[in-house]
Amino acid sequence: VRRHQEVHVVMGNEACDLDSTVSALALAYFLAKTSPAPKAAFIPVLNIPRAEFALRTETTFLLGEQGIPAASLIFRDEIDLEGLHRAGLLSLTLVDHHVLPGADAALEEAVVEVLDHRPLERDRAPGCQVTAEPVGSCATLVTERIAQGPPGVLDRPTAALLHGEDGRPSLSPIRGGRLTTDGPWLSPPGTILLDCVNLSPAAGKVTPRDVACVSLLEERFPELPAHDTIFEALQAAKFDVSGLTTEQMLRKDLKVLSGDELLLAISAIYVDLETFLRRPGLLQDLDAFCQAQGYAGLVAMMISFNERNEPSRQLAVYSRRETLRSVVCQALEEATTPSLHLQPLPSPWSCVSTYAQGNALASRKKVLPVLRAAL
Repeated sequence: VRRHQEVHVVMGNEACDLDSTVSALALAYFLAKTSPAPKAAFIPVLNIPRAEFALRTETTFLLGEQGIPAASLIFRDEIDLEGLHRAGLLSLTLVDHHVLPGADAALEEAVVEVLDHRPLERDRAPGCQVTAEPVGSCATLVTERIAQGPPGVLDRPTAALLHGEDGRPSLSPIRGGRLTTDGPWLSPPGTILLDCVNLSPAAGKVTPRDVACVSLLEERFPELPAHDTIFEALQAAKFDVSGLTTEQMLRKDLKVLSGDELLLAISAIYVDLETFLRRPGLLQDLDAFCQAQGYAGLVAMMISFNERNEPSRQLAVYSRRETLRSVVCQALEEATTPSLHLQPLPSPWSCVSTYAQGNALASRKKVLPVLRAAL
C-alpha cells in the first residue's frame, strides 16, 4: 500500500455472505485488470473481523474448494480505512450495499462507485457511479460488468474456479495483501445460483438477468458442472449450523439498523422456529447477545426450503423494551410494501413475539426497509 498513490478498496456489506464476498473479490480483480491507473492498489475487503469468517460456512466452503486460502484475504479489522482516507489515498467501491453504517460516516466522501441490487435509500454525490438494479444477486451485476469488459478477463479458469471443480492447483491472485493480475479469478455463477435458489421461480428471487448471466457462462464453458451439483453443495454448506452456539447462529448472517440512539439486530437463522425456540438457554443467550453488542432488540428471520426449493419463513422479535418490541411488531404486521401476511404464533416468553410469515417471498432484504422506517 505504501508504494501506491491510490488505494481502491472494494467492500461488501456487514453480513459478508457469499454474494457480498464474491462480488467484492470479482469486481476488485476486474478493476485491477482494466484500470488505467497504474499506481493504484485494488484491495477487496471482507467487511467483518477475521474471527467471524469461520461462521460464513458457504463462503469458507467455496473458497476452500477453489484453493483460495483465508490467509490471502483482507478483513475489515486488518486495514485502516479511516487512516487511508485521512491521508487522501482511499477510493471506495461498495458492492451489495449502498448505505454505510453510522460508524463509517467519515468514509462517505471516499465512495466513488456503488453496485447494489436493492432500491436506493439515499442519493449519492454527482461524481459517484451508481448501479442499483432489482436482480436476485449482486453477483449478476458484477458478471455483467466483467462480460462487457475486455476479452479474456472472463476466461475458462475464472468460471471453473467458482464452479468448484476438483483437481486444480491453488490459483489465488491475492499476494502480499493486494490483487495480482497474472492469474484467473472469480466470476459468480455459483453465487447467483445460491442467491437465486437454483434459479427457482418459486423462491421469488430470480430475474431474467440472473438467468442470462448463468446461461452466458455456461455457453462459454459448456463443460462446467450442472446447476444442481453446485447449488446443493453450497446450500448444504450454508445451512450447516451444527456445532454453532446460539450467539454464533445470530452472528452468522447479521445486519444492524440504527435509529434514535438505538441499534436493532436482524439475523437470518437457518433452522425453523420450533427448532430455534427449543435451544437450551435460548432466552439467556438472547439477553447476553444483545447486552454484549449494545442492541436494543433483535429480529430473527427463520428460513428453510422444501424439496421443491420453495421457501418457508418465520419471525421472532425479541426485546426487553416493551415499547420497542411493540413498534417493531406493529411495523411488521402492518407492512404493505411488501405485506408479510403474518400470523401470530405462541411464544414461551413475553419478551419474544413470534410469527408465521405467509408471504414467504418477502426476504430479509425486502423487510429491512420496513424496519428501518419504523426506527
